[in-house]
Amino acid sequence: MITAFIIGCEIGFWVLVLAGLASRYLLRLKTLGAILLLLTPVVDLVLIIATVIDLRGGAVATTIHGISAIYIGVSIAYGHKMIAWADVRFAHRFAGGPAPEPRPKHGPEHARYERRMWFHHLLAWIIGGLVLLGMIWYVDDVSRTESLQGILRIWSIAITVDFLYSFSFSIWPKKAKA
Repeated sequence: MITAFIIGCEIGFWVLVLAGLASRYLLRLKTLGAILLLLTPVVDLVLIIATVIDLRGGAVATTIHGISAIYIGVSIAYGHKMIAWADVRFAHRFAGGPAPEPRPKHGPEHARYERRMWFHHLLAWIIGGLVLLGMIWYVDDVSRTESLQGILRIWSIAITVDFLYSFSFSIWPKKAKA
């Protein structure tokens, strides 16, 4: 049940984004577009409430419950960036806006880009980690929240690897092909 709900929330997020952009650029209803885009955080709130209710109702925490916390962290840390990314492309395609700038592929600009992306990942990890810890605390039963602790450990390893990768370009910048 919670798996379908998480998938539904992810779909709902993108439906709101696309509906907001379509309202803004295709229908020329800027206010409606802004309202729809502003509703995207509501999806996150609904997801976390449903996850906590499921856990509090006696469910044993699974990887799926942990994914909801990751989703929340990523959505908050990257949400504005994802919407801005889609907005630029939508404006270019349907409203004659300027072409999107490509991300830097080499040199110090690329290193700076990779560091910025890592800091977004760090923010997602902090938010998602706090949500995971909050769920563990709220359920207050170690035997039912073991998988949440495992997810936090795996995500901690992932962010460490991402740090090494992202900051390696500061030491060894990627060179342009000759």
